[in-house]
Amino acid sequence: MIHFDFLWALIALPLPLLVYFLPAKKQTPAAPLRMPTLISGLKAEKLAPAKQKSSLWLLSLVWLLLVLASMQPQWLGDAVNVPTKGREMMIAVDLSGSMQVEDMTLNGRSVNRLDMLKVLLGEFIERRSGDKLGLILFADDAYMQTPMTFDRKTVQQMLDETVLGLVGKQTAIGDAIALAVKRFNEKKESNRVLLLLTDGQNTAGKITPEQALELAVAKDITIYTVGIGADVMIQNSLFGARRVNPSSDLDEKSLQRIADETGGHYFRARASEDMSKIYQLLDELEPIAQEQQKMRPLTALFYWPLGLALLISLLALLTNALLNGHFFSQQTMGAKQ
Repeated sequence: MIHFDFLWALIALPLPLLVYFLPAKKQTPAAPLRMPTLISGLKAEKLAPAKQKSSLWLLSLVWLLLVLASMQPQWLGDAVNVPTKGREMMIAVDLSGSMQVEDMTLNGRSVNRLDMLKVLLGEFIERRSGDKLGLILFADDAYMQTPMTFDRKTVQQMLDETVLGLVGKQTAIGDAIALAVKRFNEKKESNRVLLLLTDGQNTAGKITPEQALELAVAKDITIYTVGIGADVMIQNSLFGARRVNPSSDLDEKSLQRIADETGGHYFRARASEDMSKIYQLLDELEPIAQEQQKMRPLTALFYWPLGLALLISLLALLTNALLNGHFFSQQTMGAKQ
């Protein structure tokens, strides 16, 4: 819809009529203007009634456009949600070789740990409206897959496109935390949260988890750690089926310590149902920013009537000049003859 910022400017519309009907004051005649000899013999001609009428309509149109421009017309777009101040949440996902273990069940079928994360973590990302999200992938090293952004679809797409072995087969938990601290350090004011998801222990990297933890505490970063993997899994071999613990390498003590010292929480996900509950708890611990404020984008339109008034005025002046020039040239030719 169209909105006028200065609607009161409409009162200037009848101003030319007031000026026209005001009684003119008598003035003493001024000294006659000395005309050039070329046109001194010309007699002033009165405009034809048709020309007077067209000129009046033209001037009225120009004045109407000028008043319209002074009213500051604006186009109001559709209302869009403006998120209130949320948080910056970095998500670090383990891509080590053990993430291919198929000890998870999703929708009635067995899947590996990474595939389960892609589905359930994608739903969690979709709910984080109003938060800036970033994605870190780590194995032998830690890499920033998606920098901080409000574009949740891009973060989810980059997560869906991850494959095992992309960054190695080991687990660099310390490097992942340190990389998140570095990215958070570039942001001066924010509620900084790191969600760390892993199924093992630190076996690679240049920075130990203890060193990275000191950095996170110094920068006031809250870390929520999630240990992934079932406690029991049936494994078939030449000697028959046997029960094994696929999460024997999970360093729960280290993950618990990281969460406790940063004011976060450690979660244990033994099944896909546990992961869903963890994400619901995270929504409660770190509430989603409410999109209560709305904004309607404004597009200024005043330059359209203003530009049209200028164009009409220029065309009128140009037409008048051409007509006068043609009239003067005819009189000059007659004088020469």
